[in-house]
Amino acid sequence: MEALGRRGAGRLRGRASRVIIFAALAVASAAYHALAFFAALRKSAVGRALSPAVSILKPVRGRDDRFLEAIRSHARQDYPEFEILFGTTNPADPARADIERLASEYPHLSIRLIDVQTDAPNAKVGVLEKLAEHARFPVLLINDSDILVASNYLQQVVAPLANEKVGLVTCLYRGSGGSLAARAEALGIATEFAPSVLVARQIGFNEFAMGSTLALRASDLKRIGGFHSIRDFLADDYQLGKQITALGLTVVLGGPVVETSLGSGSWTDVWKHQLRWSRTIRISRAAGYFGYAITVTLLWSALAAMAGYSLVAATAYLVRWIAGAFIAGAVLKDREALKRWWWMPARDAFGLAVWVAGTIGRDVEWRGMKMRIDSSGRIV
Repeated sequence: MEALGRRGAGRLRGRASRVIIFAALAVASAAYHALAFFAALRKSAVGRALSPAVSILKPVRGRDDRFLEAIRSHARQDYPEFEILFGTTNPADPARADIERLASEYPHLSIRLIDVQTDAPNAKVGVLEKLAEHARFPVLLINDSDILVASNYLQQVVAPLANEKVGLVTCLYRGSGGSLAARAEALGIATEFAPSVLVARQIGFNEFAMGSTLALRASDLKRIGGFHSIRDFLADDYQLGKQITALGLTVVLGGPVVETSLGSGSWTDVWKHQLRWSRTIRISRAAGYFGYAITVTLLWSALAAMAGYSLVAATAYLVRWIAGAFIAGAVLKDREALKRWWWMPARDAFGLAVWVAGTIGRDVEWRGMKMRIDSSGRIV
């Protein structure tokens, strides 16, 4: 009996070691595919010149940190022709003053602020519905109100649409935070979220997009029924990518890495934000959400260490640590994340706790609004 017990424990440890090695390889693979992605991007950009007029649609709710700096970066684009349309449901929105200031600073640009009334469950998408009706140009670009971009952003994002098989362009992003909790969240974006995006695309999950950038043809949006078709969903960016993919088109990662401001929230704020994100992903893409557990190297390293495989555990987590730092530095150019690379084990533990909490429940909170999501991802 004792021998059988030892053999059983040995088999269990053997399986655990294989899982931890797989997890480490998955993380290392993300770094490899990051290099391959940018190499292919540089090659495909050669000789490509596409500069159709672009309508930038920006729903606004409140004034985020660095809001004026973010919208200025859009007005400074080195691009032939574009317009910026802001939309708000609140006539007294504090962001109005900054938008009016931007319009006065750039009188040669078409910058408009449109007041919107909507009954859409997802008010952001309701605003986008109205903005799209006012848009004059054949390419639409949507991103969050706090996104900061470089002056060649439009050119780089629109370029992949020269390929008629590309239906939607999205972008990786890095975060900046003004508090300890927000900076930890930014580290998670750089070393956990970005690698998971690259791994997901590697294994075939290519239909999702990110609110950091959504660039598409107005004609393709019309084919899926406009923004009206996603007005009930909380994960509007994912649904947009899913419906564009259903047309037989592809969702691709564009070249720019943009920056988002995470504010100066508390740990409670960060927890709520991350939990909303986790539950939304779980409901939208359950297979991807639960499959993500395989790549949580901290979990498997801890289990391997408890099973007596300390060297395997330490090696696997070292690979994860190096890969995370590599993607933060080489891909996202996130200097702040590199300064805090030694936070990664604690941040991974926090991320694991969020993931576990996200496996149950349908209630989420967004900008002070509490809502419930049904099994299809719709706001109820």
